[in-house]
Amino acid sequence: MNRQPAVAGSFYPANPEQLHLMVDQYLNDAATDEKVPKAIIAPHAGYIYSGQIAANAYARLIKAHDRITRVVLIGPSHRVAFRGLAVSRAETFTTPLGNVPVDQAAVQTIVQLPFVEYLEQAHTFEHSLEVQLPFLQEVLDNFEIVPIVAGDASPGQVSQVLDMLWGGDETLIVISSDLSHYHDYASAQQMDKATSRLIEKLQYEHLASESACGKVPVSGLLKLAREKSLSVKTIDLRNSGDTAGDKASVVGYGAYVIE
Repeated sequence: MNRQPAVAGSFYPANPEQLHLMVDQYLNDAATDEKVPKAIIAPHAGYIYSGQIAANAYARLIKAHDRITRVVLIGPSHRVAFRGLAVSRAETFTTPLGNVPVDQAAVQTIVQLPFVEYLEQAHTFEHSLEVQLPFLQEVLDNFEIVPIVAGDASPGQVSQVLDMLWGGDETLIVISSDLSHYHDYASAQQMDKATSRLIEKLQYEHLASESACGKVPVSGLLKLAREKSLSVKTIDLRNSGDTAGDKASVVGYGAYVIE
């Protein structure tokens, strides 16, 4: 079974060459760093809105292009309401840049947990995971993914799954989340700065559901980061008013690295 793209042609170009050039341009314009993060939090809007912000996180993985062979990818559900975490029976996830294989063994391991289930409809039209894939395809060589859509799950449930799949240097964790939604520019800036402070302090208990649409997976990662004494750094914080939208009603985007 193959999970077909749902938002190619809307969130990002459906044409492989155009998509490759667009993502490459974002990555070339990104600042990089010596240190390769263990986990990143990246936004999932249309590329014209949040692509550059996401690229600032992904560019830091280029040094590990041949080392990272597995990516645990968790994003929120935008279309289907359910409890717990949803995995898929798909063997590959397809983008215009090609097929990404799924780490079947990892999926079978976590589906044993009582709050993880196969739920195809949570994956079929979900963009939060899909828009991360072309970035991964551009920065990494050969890798498998563990694609997870988060429904109504606790920070403890998410952190348990992440801990099971944590692995070593070969495993990267990607959490997909935007920040505040549909406030005016100044209010959004204020809210997103406050959210970023909480994220940097690993204070997931204080995140409100309106602070980030990926609050569930973000909270799980922060809980585990605290337990493992890791630190989080904000590397980009902007909104759609800074990129391709007007300033009357904006969506916030942050890029974070966990080391």
